[in-house]
Amino acid sequence: MSSGTAPHRPSFKNCVEVSAFCPVQATVLGYYPNLGINAFLCAGFALCVLGLVGTGIWKRTWGYSTALAAGCLLEFVGYIGRVQLSANPWNDKAFQTQICCIILAPTLICISIYLTLKHVTLSISPEISRIRPKLYPLIFVPADVSCLILQAIGGGIAASAGKSNMTLLLQGDRVIIAGIALQVVVLGFFGIMSIDYFIRARSWVKKGGASPEVLALWNDKKFRMFAYAVAVAYTGIFIRCVYRIVEMAGGWGNPIMQDEPSFIVLEGFMILIPVAILTIFTPGVLFPDMAAREAMRFRGKKAKNQHAAAADAEKAEHGASGNGGGVTTSGDVTPNGHNHNTNADAANKNASAASSL
Repeated sequence: MSSGTAPHRPSFKNCVEVSAFCPVQATVLGYYPNLGINAFLCAGFALCVLGLVGTGIWKRTWGYSTALAAGCLLEFVGYIGRVQLSANPWNDKAFQTQICCIILAPTLICISIYLTLKHVTLSISPEISRIRPKLYPLIFVPADVSCLILQAIGGGIAASAGKSNMTLLLQGDRVIIAGIALQVVVLGFFGIMSIDYFIRARSWVKKGGASPEVLALWNDKKFRMFAYAVAVAYTGIFIRCVYRIVEMAGGWGNPIMQDEPSFIVLEGFMILIPVAILTIFTPGVLFPDMAAREAMRFRGKKAKNQHAAAADAEKAEHGASGNGGGVTTSGDVTPNGHNHNTNADAANKNASAASSL
């Protein structure tokens, strides 16, 4: 070979398993993921899913538990992908699964955390909140979903790039970073709003503005345990998001991305610990007011649907009977032909109460 000939650069686009021509160092991760620790994380998220489903059904915390369980389920699937990568780091499907699921999962988990501020303000004092309590989820949940959409788009772009289209891979990386950066902003704003409300509430309580019931809740050890649990979970997820920005900023296969210990601590355990805490310190036990409102909200929707169905049935009965006697829901005939639907009235009251939440 003449001295002017360009050196041969190996191509890894056709690699499907580790070999002499497809070394593990050439993969995006650059290492064999540790089987034991990834299996442990996988099992941890699976247990959290079971716990959240159980407490969600038991205490009727449907919205809170569903978002948390969905996030844990995504984490579980993502770490299954990493377990598969421990056997073959060139497994493209496993890599795409773990990238998409593990990146997106914390966004769903954040939804549950955002719901807590609404219920705390409703229980302590809605009046001292800078915005109406029911606006908190209307602000933070759509913002969180926007982060989810951005990261999903970025993950889709990166997955479609394959091993050879580095330009498309870089574009996907940038969109993912934008989504995570937006998530940090949203989390930061939520943290500011939470601290602001805590300061205002503490001052309000010290000045003697709280009723005996509110004062009892403020000093309740269970309620404080729940508040501390949410604060710890929030901190862990915030640290994880900052780490992800730094990790992704260097591009695919950068030294930070190829450092498994930092990933396990700052990604894996910074999500597992928060969801485990939120699973154990459930609002259904520690913050019954929140659980009651969650149950009432969904019960109200069901009651509203039942009332609508009852109203339709009443119209049909009146149409069929004309000016004759009406039949009540219990089967009794009224002398004036009017249907006294007490069940529908009760359902309507429940629906009205739930809508005010």
